[in-house]
Amino acid sequence: MEKKVYRILALNFGSTSSKLACFENDVCRAASTLSHPAKELEQFPTFWAQEEYRLNAVAGFLQQNGIRPSDMDAFVAWGGHTQPVTGGVYRITPKLLEQSASEKYGHHPGDLAPRVAWRLAGGRVPAFSVDPPTIDEFSPLARYTGLPEITRKSRMQTLNQKATARRFAQDTGRAYEELNLIVIHMGGGISVVAHRHGKMVDANNGLDGDGPFASNRSGTLPAGDLIDMCYSGRYTHAEMRRRVTGEGGLKAHLGETDLREVEKRIAAGDARAKEVCDAMLYQVAKEAGAMAAVLCGHVDAILLTGGMAHSEYAAAALRRQVGFLAPVKVYPGELEMQALGQAACRALLGLEPVKEL
Repeated sequence: MEKKVYRILALNFGSTSSKLACFENDVCRAASTLSHPAKELEQFPTFWAQEEYRLNAVAGFLQQNGIRPSDMDAFVAWGGHTQPVTGGVYRITPKLLEQSASEKYGHHPGDLAPRVAWRLAGGRVPAFSVDPPTIDEFSPLARYTGLPEITRKSRMQTLNQKATARRFAQDTGRAYEELNLIVIHMGGGISVVAHRHGKMVDANNGLDGDGPFASNRSGTLPAGDLIDMCYSGRYTHAEMRRRVTGEGGLKAHLGETDLREVEKRIAAGDARAKEVCDAMLYQVAKEAGAMAAVLCGHVDAILLTGGMAHSEYAAAALRRQVGFLAPVKVYPGELEMQALGQAACRALLGLEPVKEL
């Protein structure tokens, strides 16, 4: 009997780009990253107003590749800030879209992708969201801070975290649910996450100023000094938010967010650039040590991923500092588009349950 071939379109939207990929089962047949110039985006008062613009961009990609929306058996997206959920494949429903549009649980331009997927599916075929941004699998103890008014939140690059962990499990012939892993995603923000038997049980908040500083994020700051800075009269609330997320980290210290450019400065003898870069990696290693404690020292592997994982300098430094904890494996870049296609395929084949809010 001939195996059914499912055609799947995957969508993953960023602030200034749209990543698109067309799959036949779990094999990618066409892919593109569409850049959206800042001048084009300036016409939209909010990212929600970009819906037709993004839809037209997807239509252009399909036309360029000779694909009709009616050819698709499913559409899959990353995004949708909803009530906290566990990892997995979710059916995109009106409830999911309504919660996302409310911005009660957060917001990101990626939240447009489920809306576009839903519209393209048109009720004819399923539309899925995979490992959405509000995954919360924290253990109860991981939520505590020293103030009852403030709790620690599960905020990280959820899709790439899960995708990298599952890729390592596949490469080693083991089930993700059997492993204890520390996955370090290094991009605009850095997320160091403890995965215990298929659940992300603890992590720094790499999206909102917690943990190591990164390319444009400040990471954890001494609370007293931060409070004094907030009430100094020199900054508005919005300006302080930007200092923490967007203008911190390498950008604040060196005026640069691209690690490749920082490495060029190091190679040219810039001692300041080397010290700042080494300090960032030192903080990453320290955070990994904390996650090893969360896992009681039982760590099967430490996985490096994200854009900075392309750096041999960063990988070598982290191997030196955390290699004694567990083997360090590198999965540079992002596995997100492949993860979307594979998850949708598993759902269509009945190999993974489809959840609903």
